[in-house]
Amino acid sequence: MAIRHRHLELDRLSIHVAECGTPGRPALLFLHGWPQDWSSFAQVMLGLGDALHLVALDLPGIGESEGSLPSHDKATIARCIKQVVDAMALKELTLVGHDVGAQVVFAYLHEFPDELARAVMMNIVVPGVEPWSQVVSHPKVWHFAFHAVPALPELLVAGREARYFDYFFDLLSARRDGVAPAARAAYARAYQRASALRTGFDWYRAFERDERNNLALREHRVRTPVLYLRGQRELGSMDDYLKGFRAAGLQDLRGALIPDSGHYAPDEQPRAVAQAIGRFIGAPLA
Repeated sequence: MAIRHRHLELDRLSIHVAECGTPGRPALLFLHGWPQDWSSFAQVMLGLGDALHLVALDLPGIGESEGSLPSHDKATIARCIKQVVDAMALKELTLVGHDVGAQVVFAYLHEFPDELARAVMMNIVVPGVEPWSQVVSHPKVWHFAFHAVPALPELLVAGREARYFDYFFDLLSARRDGVAPAARAAYARAYQRASALRTGFDWYRAFERDERNNLALREHRVRTPVLYLRGQRELGSMDDYLKGFRAAGLQDLRGALIPDSGHYAPDEQPRAVAQAIGRFIGAPLA
């Protein structure tokens, strides 16, 4: 099964889309996190087979996607993703997000209630949703504050993207080789443009606005079935995350752990991720 590439031209944006499977079939749309691009989901997509319409994209401003959004809060990004969904006429959609991509999924669930068939959020804490207060105070999460500083991260990281990203891949994976060298090289290339590197840090600079937005939604209830996935060896308790998401309005929520995985589960254990998603949506695997 081959992955096909094209660009969607939206309002002042050109979005790079990678897809495989069968258009017109139930769709899965994959949203990557930091510091990655669409290809973090390539092996997961291939593992799900050709009976579905499988789509991944470079988030606006990253990799081969060009143009910039007026704001990088996750509700604004979610509204951009809705334009992609409509332009591609995706049916019976399951929206899947990892890391920052999962924060976008959470925002999408609230921005467009009852439009998704299902949603999957992976390896993420959401601003304003517990255990947010515990996570941002943890020593291993120092980079949230650093990335939010204006201009300084770009100054220090530009030209050193691969070495900087390696620090996180080594620290947060279950094994140091969990993210393959070829994948690391692809991710570094996706952020080599000055505008792309800035966009990635702007996601963090928007966390305060995301937190305000999410706190304002405390009484909003979401009925869409949601699967929350975490690497078995990632920091934190699954129960704490599920409790926080239920308190934030996700009424039909279940959780699952990916064995022998840390934070970068789609890279570290793509087969297990595909199996977990396949069970959730009731689809046979390739």
